[in-house]
Amino acid sequence: MSGPLTQQDGIAAAAPEVLDGPVLEVTPARVATVGDGQVLRALPRRGRRTVGAWCFADHFGPLPADESAGMGIGPHPHLGLQTVTWVLRGEMLHTDSLGSEQTIRPGQLNIMTAGRGVTHAEQTLDGRGMHGIQLWVAQPEATRHGTAAFEHHADLPRLEVDGTEVTVITGGYAGAQSPARADTALVGVQLVLRGGATTLPLRAEFEHALIVLDGDVQIEDRAVAPSDLAYLGSNRAELHLRSSGTAHTLLLGGEPFESPLLMWWNFVARTREEVDEAYREWQGESERFGTARSVIPRIPAPVPFWWTQA
Repeated sequence: MSGPLTQQDGIAAAAPEVLDGPVLEVTPARVATVGDGQVLRALPRRGRRTVGAWCFADHFGPLPADESAGMGIGPHPHLGLQTVTWVLRGEMLHTDSLGSEQTIRPGQLNIMTAGRGVTHAEQTLDGRGMHGIQLWVAQPEATRHGTAAFEHHADLPRLEVDGTEVTVITGGYAGAQSPARADTALVGVQLVLRGGATTLPLRAEFEHALIVLDGDVQIEDRAVAPSDLAYLGSNRAELHLRSSGTAHTLLLGGEPFESPLLMWWNFVARTREEVDEAYREWQGESERFGTARSVIPRIPAPVPFWWTQA
């Protein structure tokens, strides 16, 4: 589920700050409103806008197993990014301007590449105990002006590493490779911890971060709460985790991103002029973004904040 990025998210175009060397920087998530509901936004934050090409993380749920969510986001545009939707419980329907109409269930992956522009909508089909996360990956200069695309992957590589169940969502990990498109060198894996300690390998040339989705997790004896972003820096060859029981986490990483980003609303760009153009075309209902079928109303864009500055 995607929601508006504001000044509080740290949208200014600034060079990504990569901490050279193993660190542990834990930042609390903040509450953000998406549609009629609320999510916990782990990324972007002031001072930490990207981890590799990962530039956005909205954690929704978990709801109690007997409670249902009627979440839904009407047609809205994207450019310059990939949406990565991962559901732990519940079912959602994705539709887009490419004609895609795809239900996503736990353990499956929807990944949409926006390129120069695309429209999509998301609607909950089975919201009982709803729990999941939506992530964005910034596209590099080589592909961000390209055509839009959509992929659904019902089967992803799964393996066990030191007692931890690993699902490779994007990129490669421990010799396993996701079939999903990746425009930069990155990794995104779900880790299911079963209690006790585990040691997991990392690529030292990547920067990494961990987001706990549920459960009790410690990194180097420091507790990390669900939805918080635990930034790990680079030049780290392995990660030591501990849990008191079953816990689900996401490990994100990649090569430091190639250039500064400017993020506003659902747009990942480089300059205000690019955002201005996209805003005008969306509001003017131009053919650039197309249309997506949905029972939920189309979402108008907020006015870029710099238009109202004195």
